[in-house]
Amino acid sequence: MFAVTLALALALAGRAEFPKPAPSTDDEPRARQLSPAAAAAYLDAAAVNWTRDRKCVTCHTNMPYLAARALLPGGGGAKEVRAFLEREADGWAGGAKPRSTAAVVATAFALAADDRRAGKLHPATRAALDRMWDVQLKTGEWKWLKCDWPPLEHDDYYGAVLAALAAGYAPGDYAKTERAKAGLEKLRAYLAKTPPPDLHHTAMLLWASRHVDGLMTADGQKKAVAALKARQRKDGGWNLPGLGAYERHDGTVNDRDAASDGYGTGFVTFVLLEAGEKPADPAVAGGVRWLKANQRESGRWFTRSLSTDRAHYITTAGTAFAVLALHAAGEKLGE
Repeated sequence: MFAVTLALALALAGRAEFPKPAPSTDDEPRARQLSPAAAAAYLDAAAVNWTRDRKCVTCHTNMPYLAARALLPGGGGAKEVRAFLEREADGWAGGAKPRSTAAVVATAFALAADDRRAGKLHPATRAALDRMWDVQLKTGEWKWLKCDWPPLEHDDYYGAVLAALAAGYAPGDYAKTERAKAGLEKLRAYLAKTPPPDLHHTAMLLWASRHVDGLMTADGQKKAVAALKARQRKDGGWNLPGLGAYERHDGTVNDRDAASDGYGTGFVTFVLLEAGEKPADPAVAGGVRWLKANQRESGRWFTRSLSTDRAHYITTAGTAFAVLALHAAGEKLGE
């Protein structure tokens, strides 16, 4: 009885430490000034509760969380989220069946992105990466989630580029191992014959091409940078609908001229910096200014879902990219 009571008390204490964030809404007031601590608190709450409740990795919540969380003050819930993903990877190494091939790739990327800052490849990360090649299709891509949740969970192309990033981000020259080289050879062949379906995925390929050789020519990289800059809005930001032709679940088309949002601005600004653009570049500087002026009081950067207004989970990914972009631009976030 005492053990049960203690376990319940610890569980409740954990819930109190990371209370669920309120739903994302566009009418939330903007913060008076940039707050890395508020961003950390929001990301912790979103990622930890998703991991506890759903017990899965997702491209919109706990995957980008691990890529960005170490850049912010405090430890937050990163250890808990990472421990969950490590257990998943260790299970696959022991013969357990993954929930999906997408889960394998997303886990490999999240762990590799976290390891990258430590500069050492964790055994669980290697297990996830090795398993990633096991579930790769012969044609070079992966069977991805088709949940009609663009731009992350609706086509195979996204998963293929994410896998390239996972391998490229992994420290310890993992990409030079025999398993990785064989998998990357098939992946390059797939990407060479499969053009990006939209500007968002062009940006993903541009990002990956800075970490894995042979994915994009120098001329292709320049054209991608120019195309991204051409979509910048007058206020310095970008919007997610402007990065592709996306239809909502109710059959309406997303407005390509909608207001700038957190995901569009954070993602594009970060990718431009990854592509070699400098913080003083006018487009990058405009994106940074927008991000510093448009954080919400809760710590998040709002982005409207491309699919439905029932939930705006893409806001969490947008907040992670905002953090990545600000850090890459040299902003002090208190890490």
